[in-house]
Amino acid sequence: MNSNEILIRPVLTEKATFLRDKLNKYVFIVHKDADKISIKRAVKEIFNVEPVCVNIINRKGKEKRVRYKYGYTPSIKKAIITLKKGDKIGIFEGV
Repeated sequence: MNSNEILIRPVLTEKATFLRDKLNKYVFIVHKDADKISIKRAVKEIFNVEPVCVNIINRKGKEKRVRYKYGYTPSIKKAIITLKKGDKIGIFEGV
């Protein structure tokens, strides 16, 4: 799996924005088979910054009902990446 397949997209919510601005942490949705080491390597390759710490959150899909049938929302895996003080990821500068 290459680096572009590991990091799927950034998370742009109020909580993620707070983490980015105050604590220098960035939140990404990642591939379900990615581990901490591969995520750290992907961030280093793509953005040229050295991550200090990588935390992972697995969110299970919720059961939803549409009329008479049940289905599930998709399960996702999120990674919270902590960078050194002064480092930034460029895609968030215009947001």
